[in-house]
Amino acid sequence: MSILIRRATSADIPHIQSIAHTTWPITFADILPPGQIAYMLDMMYSTASLTAQIEQKNHVFHLAIDDGTPIGYISHELNYLSPTHYRHTKIHKIYLLPGAQRRGGGGELIKTVRELAVAGKQTALQLNVNKYNQALGFYQRLGFVVVGYEDIDIGDGFLMEDAKLVLPLAQSARSSI
Repeated sequence: MSILIRRATSADIPHIQSIAHTTWPITFADILPPGQIAYMLDMMYSTASLTAQIEQKNHVFHLAIDDGTPIGYISHELNYLSPTHYRHTKIHKIYLLPGAQRRGGGGELIKTVRELAVAGKQTALQLNVNKYNQALGFYQRLGFVVVGYEDIDIGDGFLMEDAKLVLPLAQSARSSI
């Protein structure tokens, strides 16, 4: 599989939405109730929300493309939260279509963000993942370490129950993804 990774723009929002709406119901079927999945998809993937993430919140999206077809995406933000205290890059989102998983696309997306973070003199990558999501093992195989857990109130009576993970970049520079 030869996957092209390219930076996404606002014009790619329909691709990101399509991948999310295909992936989320499968990924979270045994973890979250259908009402929470619908609520979160609307909250995080409406055109207005994605436009604000790209144009106002400094979230950078990349698409994974296989044979001309978008199969996944990642979004990240350099200097997450506190650029003066530490230099972490936060991975906000990473999803691949179910049929494209376990074929290297996720590793390529993380590798792209890792390279951008190193170029931006960041010290670590960090991300949150639902603590029941099978993807937790994927991140741990890449060298991410669970550093804690948090419940995030997202409104409408819903919580995100997440594991917080960190990958020091000095370590990731020595390991291959």
